[in-house]
Amino acid sequence: MKLLLTSGGVRNPSIRQALDELLGRPIEDCSALCIPTAQWGHPMCGPVSARGFVAGTPPWGGLTSLPWRSLGLLELTALPSIGEERWLPWVREADVLLVDGGDATYLAHWLRESGLADVLPTLTDTVWVGVSAGSMVLTPRIGSDFVEWAGAPDDRALGLVDFSIFPHLDVFPTNTMAQAQAWAVEVGGPAYVLDDQSAVTVVDGRTEVVSEGVWHRLG
Repeated sequence: MKLLLTSGGVRNPSIRQALDELLGRPIEDCSALCIPTAQWGHPMCGPVSARGFVAGTPPWGGLTSLPWRSLGLLELTALPSIGEERWLPWVREADVLLVDGGDATYLAHWLRESGLADVLPTLTDTVWVGVSAGSMVLTPRIGSDFVEWAGAPDDRALGLVDFSIFPHLDVFPTNTMAQAQAWAVEVGGPAYVLDDQSAVTVVDGRTEVVSEGVWHRLG
């Protein structure tokens, strides 16, 4: 997969340009599926914010309000009950997966339970655009501070990339650089601290930061 791992979505021209380059053709020619599942695992999220992400309305708009050729909804919690023969073609036909934030451990759980986690390595041409937890879910660990789902056994995620992500730098009172440094000690290994104007791209194992804001690499 080609990865665009954002803190706050496509917030500036640099991140939008990175998305266009990953897609390789005009966004108007691309089909997208949006995945709101992580929201159900976080106590600060719910029906209003989930609808806002899907509908692309402020302040949750951004990814789904881009001019996609087609835009569909993929709810991971429903997939085990309908069978892979139905949902797998939807995923394979999509050019991009738009994965919203919430709780990354809940999202990781349902990526595994649905079977989509096993399929991801085969989607070589698909672009994954993550927001917050939608980005963190691909990392090895998210850190205990970001675990809000009561059913999470620990802070481990899918580990499809070899670095962790601390999102929303200076957006929330607890998301300070001092907190990020303590978090980095806990998760171990390389990590990126991103504000909402920053993102990380991963293509063929090559990692680059795209930013019009503030970011740091730790570890």
